[in-house]
Amino acid sequence: MGVPFSIRGLDKKFGGLAAVQNVDLDLQEGVTTALVGPNGAGKTTLFNLATGHIIPDGGEVLLDGKSVLGQSPHLIARMGVARSFQDLRLFGRMSVRDNVRAAIEPTAWLWQPGGGSAARKREAAVDAALDRCGLTKQADARAVDLAYAERKFLSVARILATGARIWLLDEPASGLDPHSRARFVQLVRDAVAEGVTICLIEHNLDIVTELADRIAFLDRGAKLAEGAPQEILRDPKLIGIYFGEQRT
Repeated sequence: MGVPFSIRGLDKKFGGLAAVQNVDLDLQEGVTTALVGPNGAGKTTLFNLATGHIIPDGGEVLLDGKSVLGQSPHLIARMGVARSFQDLRLFGRMSVRDNVRAAIEPTAWLWQPGGGSAARKREAAVDAALDRCGLTKQADARAVDLAYAERKFLSVARILATGARIWLLDEPASGLDPHSRARFVQLVRDAVAEGVTICLIEHNLDIVTELADRIAFLDRGAKLAEGAPQEILRDPKLIGIYFGEQRT
């Protein structure tokens, strides 16, 4: 089993606050890893560092063994590393279909080679992503007019359409009703079965136990533990930190 995406010794301080401290993390091919920890543990900051949205003070980010440190977020995305955000970052007044098209826009300029055949292939990718996310009937609706769960699935459809092989998902299931949550779990399982490597930040431990093959536990910017879900979630010290009962 390969390790297409690796984080090595990442550090980041904001003033006197150590937001991320010497974190190592390997994302194994076709494996779902969950980042777990209390609020303020540094999970989203780690995603921001890994995808070029924030420049680290130290450490390395490797894609297929090659450094992507210093690359812009859109270039890292074009290399096959896609992410979602807590605030979704959709184009509210654009249609659902155009939101998904926009996700593959860097490879869809009119002057790029491929002509009509390439354009049809891109539209097929958009259609397939909308179908898998249950959004085909809403394709012409504005994103701002979607229900909350539909907006969540639209953010995933944008990732699907890119064909990215590494997904970094930031609280993708937060606020979902039980039916939508079940759909999301199946969507992720299907993607992993196709070889996608996934790392997700999730506060709902039921989702974590349903999806995660491995868990990395963060607190105050440091990785305290990593292992199988049953190992991490049965550790009374870690669970105490998670629920605010004790801190290291």
